[in-house]
Amino acid sequence: MNLDLKEIVVYIILIAVVLIAAQHLNVVVSGSMEPVMYRGDIVVLEKANLLGLQEFNPEDVQVGDIVVYNAAWHKEPVIHRVIKIGQINGTTVYEIKGDNNNAPDPYYVTPSQITSRVVTINGQPLIIPKIGYISIWIRGL
Repeated sequence: MNLDLKEIVVYIILIAVVLIAAQHLNVVVSGSMEPVMYRGDIVVLEKANLLGLQEFNPEDVQVGDIVVYNAAWHKEPVIHRVIKIGQINGTTVYEIKGDNNNAPDPYYVTPSQITSRVVTINGQPLIIPKIGYISIWIRGL
């Protein structure tokens, strides 16, 4: 099979687009955000740091935003909603809670822990329903 330079460039571009798009998707693995999003849904994200590019600043997160963060209390990234913003010793902290949970997450979250924010359109999260079950099954979650 002979590939010319144009075909190789097209393949490289396609692979790059797929890899970048994949970085903007996250599978919901629990029911903690029901009824807004369900286990197996895929959410579309904007990243705090994607290859050195900042699509949003975690310092600009607002109450009501749904964020993905690295939790001290859980091994996988957590997707929950910011319910309160405060300051502790001059550092911004977020109180975060799953919509379907009775209590906030056990620890405050700092901007450095936030990796992504769920993209919203007219206040509604951008969700691709249920197709994330394939990923959940493969990962054994």
